[in-house]
Amino acid sequence: MVPFRQFLLKIHSRCNLACSYCYVYEAADRSWRDRPRRMELPVVRRTARRIAEHAAEHGLDEVVVVLHGGEPLLVGARHLDALLGVVLGELAGAGTRVRFSLQTNGLRLLDEPALLDVLHRYEVRVGVSLDGTRADHDRHRLLPSGTGSWERTAEAVRLLGSPEHRSLFAGLLCVVDLAADPVATYEALLEFAPPRLDLLLPHATWQSQPAGVRRALPSAPPAGGEPAPYGEWLIAAFDRWFDAPRRETGVRLFEELAVLLLGGRAASEAVGLAPVDLVVVEADGTIEQADSLKVAYDGAAATGLDVWRHGFGDAAVHPSFRARQRGMDGLGAVCGACPLVRVCGGGLYAHRFAGERLLQGEGFLHPSVYCVDLDRLIRHVAGRLRAAARGLGVGGVGGGALFGCSG
Repeated sequence: MVPFRQFLLKIHSRCNLACSYCYVYEAADRSWRDRPRRMELPVVRRTARRIAEHAAEHGLDEVVVVLHGGEPLLVGARHLDALLGVVLGELAGAGTRVRFSLQTNGLRLLDEPALLDVLHRYEVRVGVSLDGTRADHDRHRLLPSGTGSWERTAEAVRLLGSPEHRSLFAGLLCVVDLAADPVATYEALLEFAPPRLDLLLPHATWQSQPAGVRRALPSAPPAGGEPAPYGEWLIAAFDRWFDAPRRETGVRLFEELAVLLLGGRAASEAVGLAPVDLVVVEADGTIEQADSLKVAYDGAAATGLDVWRHGFGDAAVHPSFRARQRGMDGLGAVCGACPLVRVCGGGLYAHRFAGERLLQGEGFLHPSVYCVDLDRLIRHVAGRLRAAARGLGVGGVGGGALFGCSG
């Protein structure tokens, strides 16, 4: 059994934006309609005690608690202060350190400045979702009125990046959009001097494919020559990042691919074969899998567990979590035959869903719907790493051929 080290708490289940690509409110799952709007303190306390029990059982000195939504800052400063105090108190009493992080669209930081005081008090690291240029961001990330949210989001990011609040600023999250120029997107994000960037592929499946592609399920690993628009987009961004004369910021996907190609271990579920160690608790105390699964089908993230009747040990041995902790054994035949499998890892679990034979549990035994794109990107990154190693006079990087990748 792999213990959980990351606990994602859905502290508010509604949002103050209406993003066109949202996988919570615009995808297949509709469970949000039946959730309470916020996580009340009895649920917080019970969850924190379950986390403390799990940490003690597995000898974990430290855990990460991620505050998420919806839009988590809709809970307001007063409730957020009480919530964080409960979690910290329960875990400190059990001798477990806790690191807090939060993902937000940032707007509430402008509307309720007291939130910043609370975030400082508990040293909460804050990531903000921002999709590049004003035009690109406002194409998808809209206010309920239908107007764009870039101006206010940018103002919030500048506030976080100011000397007074810079210690809170964890970075920016951007969803890849084929309609956006990748270099312009990267440079627009760079203007905010983020400590780190996350470039995320839009959540999609073989049943609901990403914009700009239409693919058939593959029967073999990519052979080259197939259109890979998301791969090419990421390659352009990677080259701009990699070729900078000095380190401008970290880009999580690119750094993790480099680590994997050089024989290391990734820290995310998006690439690599490391077992998942994240569990979600919804606002009502329901224990679920990663909410990216909500793009697959209604109820895809459900486990039937909750913090009132079950501990996180029950979740860790649940078949749905075990399926995402099996490494190579959890992949289908196409991925198993691919020379890049230890780097790609089959891609994000949700992106593998194809729908057929669901009752037999085989709906996710497929390569990612982004298989061709990941193949193209990984081979390009490997080639750039090899060339850089040769330029430095370093021989034998990755055994001479990074995980069998030839170009």
